[in-house]
Amino acid sequence: MAPIENRYEFVYLFEVINGNPNGDPDAGNMPRLDPETNQGLVTDVSLKRKIRNYVQLEKEFKPPHDIYMQEHAILNQKHQMAYDAVGVTPDSKKKALPKDKAKARELTQWMCNNFYDIRAFGAVMTTEINCGQVRGPIQLAFAQSVDPIVPLEMSITRTSVTNEKDAERKDREMGRKHIVPYGLYRAHGFISAKLAQQTGFDDDDLDLFWRSLTQMFEHDHSAARGEMTARKLISFKHDSALGNAPAHKLFDAVTVERADDQNKPPRSFSDYEVKVSREAIPNGVEVMEHL
Repeated sequence: MAPIENRYEFVYLFEVINGNPNGDPDAGNMPRLDPETNQGLVTDVSLKRKIRNYVQLEKEFKPPHDIYMQEHAILNQKHQMAYDAVGVTPDSKKKALPKDKAKARELTQWMCNNFYDIRAFGAVMTTEINCGQVRGPIQLAFAQSVDPIVPLEMSITRTSVTNEKDAERKDREMGRKHIVPYGLYRAHGFISAKLAQQTGFDDDDLDLFWRSLTQMFEHDHSAARGEMTARKLISFKHDSALGNAPAHKLFDAVTVERADDQNKPPRSFSDYEVKVSREAIPNGVEVMEHL
């Protein structure tokens, strides 16, 4: 299938209830936040990880939907697969691509053809076994909570001990848990048709991406993350590859406002009202709601 021919932007809303959507290891795994506004943050890396995990579940690591950035993956082994398929030997001492430019392009294209996340997000593959680098068509910004959040730190207990020595001294262990009582997060994303031409990202890949955003939290539940739910996914499809409007104007057309008393802490999605000002959408841009 041919690469996508249209530029897209999208607004993605998701919520967390009594969970930690993205802990900060530099702050004792507390929920990430902007210290000036106390608005919560979730990194693009965290969201991409969940998208990769969903694709793994649906496609079961089968090319052309294998996943490059897996947990405990040895990337050089994956690069060697490309060299074996193309029929060239890597120069691990110089860490360089083959001098034959056609073979070098073939290596990078093989990686794009077989790994979904490279086609979507791109990758830097310039390790000892060099497969080049590619810029992906999908870029995500940090998600930010609509309102300030109040991270809570709670004590938890474990009634089992680790070893016999601990059993002699204590019958339980204490721990800490960090949660956000409620937070509605908003993320913006960009999809470039021109960059999709370089990686081969096509309409089937795009459908899988939309599916991942709408379903990924359903397969990512854990005690640490509480209840996380995708609430809204609004995309803007341009009728050209270069686009018909600046991205920020399209994002401004989507407003998220409190539906009730603003002095009351939000505790559910029903406390908000999401509006799309369709009259502000320029000609040549189609609005689609996936959720």
